[in-house]
Amino acid sequence: MPTRTVVVASSHGLHARPAALFSQAAAKAGVPVQLTKGGKTVNAASILGVISLGIDHNDEVVISVDGDGADELLDQLTELLTTDHDA
Repeated sequence: MPTRTVVVASSHGLHARPAALFSQAAAKAGVPVQLTKGGKTVNAASILGVISLGIDHNDEVVISVDGDGADELLDQLTELLTTDHDA
């Protein structure tokens, strides 16, 4: 399963709006996507799961994708996390 480690850029972390953008993109992918922070892994297509990780600005997370087009999807999801949606 391809993975990528990313530092979250949003100045207020993954609160409702950026978490929703990320979860919607993961859900549209049509393949399993997981998000991990500090040993806890959730289904990235679940906004509640993503919010439950309590991801703050500059936190390091790992995105995992299982399926066709994993590298391209990792690029898209990485861009969402490395963009400050609070700016």
